[in-house]
Amino acid sequence: MKLYRKMLLGLVFFAAALSACAPAAVSPPASVPAAALPSQTATVTEQPPIRLTDGLGTEITIPGPAKRIVSLGASNTEILFAIGADDLLAGADQFSDYPEAAKPLATISAGYGTLDVESISALEPDLVLAAEIISAEQVQSMRALGLTVFYVANPAPLPDGLYANIRAIGELTGRAAGAAALEESLRSRFEAVARRVAGAADLPLVFFELGADDPARPYTAGPGTFIDLLITLAGGRNLASALASEWPQISAEEIFRRDPDIILLGDAAFGATPESVAERPGWGTLTAVKNGRVFPIDSNLVLRPGPRLIDGLETMVSLFHPD
Repeated sequence: MKLYRKMLLGLVFFAAALSACAPAAVSPPASVPAAALPSQTATVTEQPPIRLTDGLGTEITIPGPAKRIVSLGASNTEILFAIGADDLLAGADQFSDYPEAAKPLATISAGYGTLDVESISALEPDLVLAAEIISAEQVQSMRALGLTVFYVANPAPLPDGLYANIRAIGELTGRAAGAAALEESLRSRFEAVARRVAGAADLPLVFFELGADDPARPYTAGPGTFIDLLITLAGGRNLASALASEWPQISAEEIFRRDPDIILLGDAAFGATPESVAERPGWGTLTAVKNGRVFPIDSNLVLRPGPRLIDGLETMVSLFHPD
């Protein structure tokens, strides 16, 4: 299955033409000098260009809100839908599967070393939004072809970095109001979680499983990952927080020694269940298994740096502190 490689390394502008309905022009009476008639010249106010610095430190300038966007990153796609800018999407990467309406657009191969520049160029976007699945070198290759690319870095710190990304995409798309509404909602939810955690009496030890092709050495999330941070923000302790890398394997013996209070199955979509965990040799002795605190969780809620990170945080809190 090789789940680890699969998972980790995973709006509306229209104009109504009214000229056909307008009354025919009427010549002024001969007694009224034409010069006395009011001017019909419309006053046009030019909109200033949008200038923002992206996650690579490059100042990006566009003449006005984008009208055709290619999203390279599921998190960017989710933000666009959440702020009401989805009608601007001309295409998206193959991982953009949420919400359901994004799936028909998810045709571009991108991320993990691949980039279908030809398909992107054929869509004639006036803006490409690239997430961190796209390398800096790939960004430069697109810019060399004349594409305008705004690199959306992973949000740091959380949650402020997430709010900043939402505001930037709102400005680039002319959906500042939608972005502000989303930010306000997410802030309110995050603050509610913080209040709940502040009153928690204990901090459960949590093991987050990303893949267990080899149950003796399952993959997990170490320090510096969103999962590690979310576990902490939700009032838990990540069993793997002291390991040397972000996405390590850990021995079953070490898991047994630490004896987690809770096990979260980020590989549930690929068949892992509380029952299958209990059937692994030795795992039935764990406190989490004996107490029925092994829970499937949608890994996209904690791996994608978009609005649903708050969903993942709320999910964790409900599992860590049900009372």
